Amino acid sequence: MRLSGVLILIVAVWLGFVTPVSAGVVRYEGEIDGAKYRVMVPSNWNGTLVLWSHGTYGSAPSRIALTSQPATEDYLLARGYALGASSFRTVVGWSIEDGLRDQVKLLDWFKRTIGHPRRTISAGESVGGMTATALAERNPQWFDGVMALCGPFAGGIAFWNTNLDLMFALRTLLDADFDLVRIRDPQANQTKVFTLIDGAMKGDKATRARVALASALADLPGWFDPTKPRPTSLDEQVDWLGFWARYYKSGTAGVARSDMERWAGGNPSWNTGVDYRTVLARSSEFGLVKQVYAAAGLNIDKDLDRLAQAPRVTPDPKAVGYLARTSVPFGVNPWPVVTLHNVADGATPLSNDRVYADRVWNPDNLRQYQINRPGHCTFTASEEITAFQSLIRRLDSGRWSATDPASLNTAASGHGPEAQLIFSQLTDEFLPARPAFAPHRPGSFPRA
Repeated sequence: MRLSGVLILIVAVWLGFVTPVSAGVVRYEGEIDGAKYRVMVPSNWNGTLVLWSHGTYGSAPSRIALTSQPATEDYLLARGYALGASSFRTVVGWSIEDGLRDQVKLLDWFKRTIGHPRRTISAGESVGGMTATALAERNPQWFDGVMALCGPFAGGIAFWNTNLDLMFALRTLLDADFDLVRIRDPQANQTKVFTLIDGAMKGDKATRARVALASALADLPGWFDPTKPRPTSLDEQVDWLGFWARYYKSGTAGVARSDMERWAGGNPSWNTGVDYRTVLARSSEFGLVKQVYAAAGLNIDKDLDRLAQAPRVTPDPKAVGYLARTSVPFGVNPWPVVTLHNVADGATPLSNDRVYADRVWNPDNLRQYQINRPGHCTFTASEEITAFQSLIRRLDSGRWSATDPASLNTAASGHGPEAQLIFSQLTDEFLPARPAFAPHRPGSFPRA
């Protein structure tokens, strides 16, 4: 008995912490080469592992997420799916390179410790949606499908270029002075940008119109409140453009950009040779900007001329190459891919989906679902589960079934009230919401 106890202790230390969570579910927690992980395995494991990639964190979370919504985790475990995720050895910031390495190491650990999955699905949300896609593309032999939520699927280069466009236009049109790239004092620069936008939004119609133009270059939407339909008032739509720019994008001229440039070894963004008339014309908010400029009595061509004449930013080629290697989905999809996106997402705009759809090698292996609601990754568990079920049915039968919005909404409505909640980023609370799959075709990505 004493020898058994010692052996059990040795095994437990080697594996990490092994804890029975509830009847039929065991939790494994530990660390692999500096990256903490959490794995949940039900006793009725059906042979499928869902490997979850987290998004960009500003600070370390208290818990390693396995899905976007807790109710989704409960649903999958109850039906025999194993779930696993690494926090990556660098938890905070643009740690995609770590994610690509640490997720593979966790998969290897799972195969040695639990067993070889019959299927492995690469899943994730936000920047983790892009990580999950890139992870499967770079290791296609180890995955059977991808479930990617609200990701910047145009890739890291495009993501940071559009953020540069926004900041370049703000600095030029508002006659401001702050660093765009290679930032000397990231926190001070970020505060300066936040204060600039905040003051501009309290200014006159002309100043607000210029914020609207800058925001449209990055395809930010004029809608944010998920409890209300998109506003029709020009002022209210401009308010939301400024909200997205202030609260979701000021870090792209501050701490977030500085962190990314540290990973990349320099600045990977540029706007040399960019025609901002073309960029604006591609934006989903081009029509709104024209109306706002007309209401303010401004000549939009004069402001576009100012952008054309302003000094441009050049990239560091090695940094561009770094993002190309680590954070650009190439469209390799020998297995089915499902994406899920809010129609009004100012953090990773819906137009990212259009870029990815145009890039994939096998369009028949792709289904992209849009949720008619604003916000970044503002989904109910029922919507997340329904999208996941669509992928599983495709894997089981070899064909897609019932992928029209009406059928998807009917399926999502069949889940209980605990799965019909969204997290409001305005009020920091969970609110009831109806399933909102919608027939919505993404527009062109502004920076083609």
